Amino acid sequence: MTRRTLTALGLAATAMPAAAKPKTPIVIAHRGASGERPEHTLMAYRLAISEGADFIEPDLVATKDGHLVVRHENEIAGTTDVASRPEFARRKAEKVIDGQKITGWFTEDFTLAELKTLRARERLPQLRAESARFDGREPIVTYQEVVDLAKAESARVGRTIGTYPEMKHPTYFAGIGLPLEQRLADALRKNGLDSKTAPVFVQCFEAEPLKTFGKLGKARRVMLVGQGPAPVDVKSEAGIKAIAAFAEGLGPEWPLVIPTAGGVLGEPTGLVTWAHTAGLQVHPWTVRAENAFLPKNLQRDGGPAAHGDVDAVFKTIYAAGVDGLFSDFPGLAVKARSQSPLPPHEVGGERVG
Repeated sequence: MTRRTLTALGLAATAMPAAAKPKTPIVIAHRGASGERPEHTLMAYRLAISEGADFIEPDLVATKDGHLVVRHENEIAGTTDVASRPEFARRKAEKVIDGQKITGWFTEDFTLAELKTLRARERLPQLRAESARFDGREPIVTYQEVVDLAKAESARVGRTIGTYPEMKHPTYFAGIGLPLEQRLADALRKNGLDSKTAPVFVQCFEAEPLKTFGKLGKARRVMLVGQGPAPVDVKSEAGIKAIAAFAEGLGPEWPLVIPTAGGVLGEPTGLVTWAHTAGLQVHPWTVRAENAFLPKNLQRDGGPAAHGDVDAVFKTIYAAGVDGLFSDFPGLAVKARSQSPLPPHEVGGERVG
């Protein structure tokens, strides 16, 4: 989740009400264990589950023939070997996606069968050289394959593994005749996941597609927001209440919960309290371990790719009373959670942890 950001919040720190007893937060594997394996591959999801993740996150885009495949963006040069495939050289194109001019190769110009011939690669090799060692080993997967994996792994490990799909660029896809909302609703219904108690959350940076999805399916919806301009207001309690009219959860970029002004972790804002008062769950994104993504005072020797004191970030976010968080390193998130004095929680109606 790196699109759209929202101006930093000037929310006053507010303590959780004394009567509030938040459940243990869930750990959501952001694109799988994407800090350790190429993102959105089955190996990344399997590793995340072995590390204790409760949910695995697939970003969904559409193929030319209408299938939902799992990529962070519909432009795939950065995460596959498509640019090195001479048979697809003429597919390179320039498009405007949500107002941004982008040149590359796009999923909507390929059939599923064609995409299956490609192989995934690490998106950030300069920071994640160990992950890049696994380049070329796995294909692009469909959302159905991720659901099948979650069900199989749930049976194998004896705990519920949920999926947390994000609709990527839904307005754009609707505009080219490949709407995501109905396809996702149909997939959830087919797999017995069309309910508010199913182990699934549907997320998006766009409000209208979430509203549309709510007319087609019953799964819980999460509105994503970041630190820069966004189509929703989280600067006020009233704005958060408005989000609660069409969503069950709020996914803020994590500095909106714990500010990092001056390169240090600050006091929690009022966002979590306001969201809980409105009946929303709060799942901040995305905690990463590398120095490149941490406040200056938590960075350690070794350069941008070295791990800093990410444990401090996890524990501070958990202490703010969130209901879950996203991380590229779910094993570290699970470890930090285990060191926090929190009660067990439930996923999809089943006790976990």
